[in-house]
Amino acid sequence: MGITKVLCGLIIKDQQILICRRKPEKSLGGYWEFPGGKLEEGETYEECLARELQEELNLRVTVKNHFKTVIHQYDLKTIELISYRCETEDAVIKLVDHDQIEWIKVPDLLKWNLAPADVPIAEALIETYKLSE
Repeated sequence: MGITKVLCGLIIKDQQILICRRKPEKSLGGYWEFPGGKLEEGETYEECLARELQEELNLRVTVKNHFKTVIHQYDLKTIELISYRCETEDAVIKLVDHDQIEWIKVPDLLKWNLAPADVPIAEALIETYKLSE
């Protein structure tokens, strides 16, 4: 069984980062995550992330630089979670795969029930945030 490539966007506005809670009926239901989705055949990472954020949240984003990649083994599959910093001017978010969103301060990320694969990215963001203060 191969590794599933998943892209996630780190969207920071006004010193806060966007996290989304997965719907209860989804896998990892109730966990918070950085929004994104699975890479489709023939897509670049940037195309995938732009498409997923448009589909899932109705957000048009500009995908910036790669931040961190994490390999995580869940019970039935392994994912490679690839995070990119993103920017958006959109203000209206439409929920599709999530039931709630929050804009939170980066240092508070680990206070939320994050999906396990997202935790190392959150830790790296917090470290980066501390260094930039």
